Amino acid sequence: METIVEKMQDEQTGVPVRTVKSFMSKVPSVFTGVDLVAWMMKNVDVEDQVEALHLASLMAAHGYFFPIDDHVLTVKNDNTYYRFQTPCFWPSRCGEPENTDYAVYLCKRTMQNKQRLELADYEAENLARLQKMFSRKWEFIFMQAEAQAKVDKKRDKLERKVLDSQERAFWDVHRPVPVARNTQVVERLSWSIEIICKKKNQQKTIKSSLSIIIKDLEAGQFIQVLLSTLDNLELAILRRFGNQSTRQQPKTTRCVGSARMALFGKKANSAEQNQTSTYESLAEFQNDCLGNPRDIPQRRVKRWAFSIEELLCDPAGKEQFSKFLDKEFSGENLKFWLACQDLKCLPIREVNFKVTEIFSEFLAPGAHNPVNVEGRISELVRGRIENHVDRYCFEEAQDHIFKLMKSDSYSRYLRSDMYKEFLSGTRKKVRLLPAISNFSAFKHT
Repeated sequence: METIVEKMQDEQTGVPVRTVKSFMSKVPSVFTGVDLVAWMMKNVDVEDQVEALHLASLMAAHGYFFPIDDHVLTVKNDNTYYRFQTPCFWPSRCGEPENTDYAVYLCKRTMQNKQRLELADYEAENLARLQKMFSRKWEFIFMQAEAQAKVDKKRDKLERKVLDSQERAFWDVHRPVPVARNTQVVERLSWSIEIICKKKNQQKTIKSSLSIIIKDLEAGQFIQVLLSTLDNLELAILRRFGNQSTRQQPKTTRCVGSARMALFGKKANSAEQNQTSTYESLAEFQNDCLGNPRDIPQRRVKRWAFSIEELLCDPAGKEQFSKFLDKEFSGENLKFWLACQDLKCLPIREVNFKVTEIFSEFLAPGAHNPVNVEGRISELVRGRIENHVDRYCFEEAQDHIFKLMKSDSYSRYLRSDMYKEFLSGTRKKVRLLPAISNFSAFKHT
């Protein structure tokens, strides 16, 4: 990827980078998504535009270039502006940053009186958490941030604007927006499932695959991805080996069951250890983890009131919110939004079918679960599907539904008896989640 990026930045044959003049200011060192996709189709032996767009999005997810007005690291084939990341922030050169570095960065942002540098809600929450975590050396962190802010003020205005955007994009990769799914993780999961069916040493492969997943995810994201991952891994193995008996099934399947037991603190007796899985289905697996409010800390449920992003990040919160919407006969809104999120992470070969499925279920005339979107947006989506299908066909409709849930349904859910009863039913004693408390046991398994 870095070889490709270096060729992209060539002054003669690379992607055309320019400074764009707006009404009151200049936007330095940018290029458009159209220019990027066209360059890739010409220089990287990619004939399909969808494949070129997908490859560009993967490179953006690794942080080699980024949209200047968005925190979601994807690429669109339009006139959206993008900027190359400085090489010192490339993954191969910077490594995984520490929380202290993130604290210095957020603290510095609060000192810069610029509207474009204001902290987002999730960043303000992270800053408060880090300040509490590093309370003993917060004065030192503040001094570092103050020194960096003074150095930044001495730079040229356009240079400072570019550096600010590059630094922010770096943290969008390593401390992403909570709702956003990590494209690198999704791609590695797909790779893991495919490779498990080919390798002879099944147990060794699943261990390495899961270690990659653990390394890519923070503790808060870990349980969310694992709920779907473990079941997919086991299904892939079962498809490969068919209806073989328990004794003939590979060790990998039993490894998945062991991982589940370690993850949720299950005490397995000798009989359970010989089973291929502790759970008969993913639904049972989720219910065992999320279904009983007494097993969920009250502090975790209170976080749902911080923002709708916090609610949707938590599998239990998403499940409760879905039940509330079903009672209010608006459950199709969340189903549509989740379907659009999944669409962005599907393999390219499945995109066409999924787009057709989403449109026929939620937006087509006589749809089974019609969502309430403006006629203008509906026609825009229809035109995109007729002309060129891609994973971003429903973007405006998805944003519209999300804003509708955020401004209306979410606030009513927080005031509802359903949320208050669930909150009162949770255990008040705060302790670590099972996924975190048994994290080392899971890695060992």
